[in-house]
Amino acid sequence: MQLFKIFISAFLINNVVLMRFLALCPFIGMSTDVNKSIGMGLAVTFVTVLATCVTYPIYTLILEPLGLVFLQILVFILVIASLVQLVEFYLKKTAPALYGSMGIYLALITTNCAILAVTFDVISNGYSFIEAIVFAVGVALGFLLSLVILAGIRERLRSSDVPAFLKGTPILFVTAALLSMAFTGFSGLVK
Repeated sequence: MQLFKIFISAFLINNVVLMRFLALCPFIGMSTDVNKSIGMGLAVTFVTVLATCVTYPIYTLILEPLGLVFLQILVFILVIASLVQLVEFYLKKTAPALYGSMGIYLALITTNCAILAVTFDVISNGYSFIEAIVFAVGVALGFLLSLVILAGIRERLRSSDVPAFLKGTPILFVTAALLSMAFTGFSGLVK
């Protein structure tokens, strides 16, 4: 039951984009198309979960016992950057169209504050390794969900009659704000 609460909290209640306002750059930039959103969401999911799997033992087995906690930020950023490079090489070889459509946003996963926030949240919440993985999956799938929802709405907006003064970026931010307000409704889901 505790794992379910951790997952739901990370996925819906404290959604990394719509409730914590992290990773807004890829949220806005990669939500123009549902397929691109799914690709970016899966890449972020892979990196987030793998970064958590790697940084958790580094912190608990090396940094903390040796009193090197002050190196946490540096080590975590290096781990995340290395994992993003692996994802980039993999996508370049296996899915060149997706790699090309992601453009600069794929490299921006390296500096995606949501991934770094997950690694810090795992440590600060005192999660066990299994809880950390469940939390990372929840955060990453919450990111994917928010991307796909906004991409679907943006596709519908292209064929909608939007007033001229709201076309483009203004309607995008109004939509994102309304999504964020809608997600506050999940706040009472888990006690």
